[in-house]
Amino acid sequence: MASSRPLDRIDFALIALLQKNARRSNKELAARVGLAPSSCLERVRRLEREGVIQGWHALVDPRAVGVGLQALVMIQLGVHRRESFEAFADHLRELPELVRYFALGGAWDFLVHLAVRDSEHLRAVTLEGIASREEVRHFETVILFEHVRAPAMPQYPPAEEERSSRSARTGR
Repeated sequence: MASSRPLDRIDFALIALLQKNARRSNKELAARVGLAPSSCLERVRRLEREGVIQGWHALVDPRAVGVGLQALVMIQLGVHRRESFEAFADHLRELPELVRYFALGGAWDFLVHLAVRDSEHLRAVTLEGIASREEVRHFETVILFEHVRAPAMPQYPPAEEERSSRSARTGR
């Protein structure tokens, strides 16, 4: 659920700081955005309540947890009905090897990011967990050699907020 009210510059600043380091103390966050610690804590809690901040995560080294190979699987479904998409998406969420999936428009219906032990594990997951599904018409698998995650989601404040921010920076 997205926020029901527009985000202001302090919300954007908090989001940027937390995306760079979610372990910052409330005291540090408050100082960086110019709020009292109690007001800052309430802002962060509101951002969570409203679904702007959707969770807190630890970034884990895949090798440390036994992941030796990652792959992307592009999938076309045979029948394009809501029930087929929903059933297949439900199935994907149950795969323990799933990192994330994307529902797409275009030639492919899904792009699935898998993390597995090795090539034999990948083969088993694609054959048993994907190709065996009646919804699947065609799939292709590509191996990931490198996986880089951007440190933060880009932020685009509303146009009015952008103009006033630019005016404050330039004095115009």
